[in-house]
Amino acid sequence: MTLRPRSVRTRLTLWHAGVLAAVVCAFSGAIFFFVRVQLYRDLDAQLGHDLATVERTYREDPTDLREAESRAGIGLFEVVGDGAVLYRTDAWAQAGFEHAARDHREAAPFSWSTPGGKPYRLQTLASPAPGIRISVAKDESAVRRTLRILGLILALGIPCAVALAIAGGHFLAGRVLAPVGAMAERARRITVESLDARLPVEDPGDEFGRLAGVFNETLARLQDSFERLRRFTADASHELRTPLTAIRSVGEVALQGSLDPPAYREVIGSMLEEVERLTRLVESLLTLTRADSGRLRPAREIVDLGALAGSAAEHLRVLAEEKEQVLSVDAGAVVRAECDPAMVRRGIVNLVDNAIRYTPAGGAIRLTVRVLASGEAAVEVSDNGPGIAPVHQARIFERFYRVDSDRSKSSGGTGLGLAIARSVVAANGGRIELESAEGRGSLFRVVLPAG
Repeated sequence: MTLRPRSVRTRLTLWHAGVLAAVVCAFSGAIFFFVRVQLYRDLDAQLGHDLATVERTYREDPTDLREAESRAGIGLFEVVGDGAVLYRTDAWAQAGFEHAARDHREAAPFSWSTPGGKPYRLQTLASPAPGIRISVAKDESAVRRTLRILGLILALGIPCAVALAIAGGHFLAGRVLAPVGAMAERARRITVESLDARLPVEDPGDEFGRLAGVFNETLARLQDSFERLRRFTADASHELRTPLTAIRSVGEVALQGSLDPPAYREVIGSMLEEVERLTRLVESLLTLTRADSGRLRPAREIVDLGALAGSAAEHLRVLAEEKEQVLSVDAGAVVRAECDPAMVRRGIVNLVDNAIRYTPAGGAIRLTVRVLASGEAAVEVSDNGPGIAPVHQARIFERFYRVDSDRSKSSGGTGLGLAIARSVVAANGGRIELESAEGRGSLFRVVLPAG
C-alpha cells in the first residue's frame, strides 16, 4: 500500500512544497554557516589585534603593560614568563582564565566558558621572547546572541516558507491544471450524437494544447469512422433490401394467379438472379469484414504477374466483347511479385470489371505489367472512359460509393468492387494508385512487392 495521493494537483503541491522546503533549508543553513564564520572571523581579528598590541607593548617596555590596558582598552589579557605571571588584568583573574590558558596551549583562537556559563574567545601567543606567553580574551556573548537570533529567525522562517509554498503550489497547480479540467468536462459531455464537439485549446504551443490537439484529431477520426459506419449501414441495408424486395414482389405476383410451368420457370429464374446478386453482395461484405478484422491472411508465393493479368482479362473478355470494347494485355518481360495469386487476381478482376462498366461501348481497356523505378512490380488497368473528377478520387475506394449512382445501379454494380480490390491488395503488402482526369480516362495501378 502506497501513500501516493490520487490527485495530480495534490502531488504537484507536495512536490513543489518539498523542493522549496529543501531549497529553503539549504539556503538557511548556508546563511547561518556564513554569518557564523564571518562573526568569528571578525572576533578573531580583534583578538589578533589585541595580541599584537600587548606583544608590541611588552617588547618596547614590559613595565608599560598597564598603560596598554588603560590606553588600548584591552581588559582581558595575561603575560606569563617562565611559569610566573608577569602581568594579569583584574578581570582576567576574576574570570579564572588562568586555567583555560594553561590547559590550551595552541596558538589558534578557541572558545571557553567560565564556571558561570559566560562564553569567551581566547588566543595565546608564545613567540615574543623565549619563555614568554601572552593570552588575550574577548567576550563571545554578543556573537552567540546574534547567532541565536539568526537561528530562531531561520527556524521560524522555514515552516512559514513551507506553508506559503503549499498554498502557492496549490494555487499554481490549480491554474496549471485548469485546462485539463476544462478538457475533461468537455470530453464528458461528448457522446455519439455530439462527436463534432472538440476540446478547448487555449495555447496550441504548450503541452496541454498539443494534448488537446491530439484528442481533437482522435475525435475527428472517430467522427469520420462513425459517419462511414452510418453510411455503410444505410447503404448495406439499401443494397440488401433491393434484391429482397424484388424477390418478394416476384413471389407475390406469382401467387396472385395461376401460371403455366414456363411462367413459373421464369419467375423462379428471376428470383434466382436476385438471390445470386444477394449472394455476391454478402460475400463481398464478408470479404471486407475479414480484411478489416485482419483475418484475411494471404498465402504468399512468387507469381508471374503477366500470366495473372492475362487470366483476369480472359475471365472478363466476354463482357468487353458485348460492349464492343477492345481488351488487351501488355506483358512483355516476365514480372514476378510475391503475393497470394487468388486474392490479387480478384482485385485485378474487380478493376477490369469496373473499367468495362464505365467505359463507353467501343472503348479500349489495357492491362500493362511492368517493373516500376522503385523496383516494385505493377499491373496497370487503363481505359479511355469518362475519367473521374478530382472531387470523387479521394472517396472512390469507399464502400458503396458511386460517382454516378443511377448509372452504377443500372449496370449492376454494388459499389464494393474497388473497396474489395484495395483491401485484398493491401493484405498482400501492396497498394492501388489512381491517375485520372475528366474526359481522359482512368488508370488504376496495382503495386506489389517484387518477387
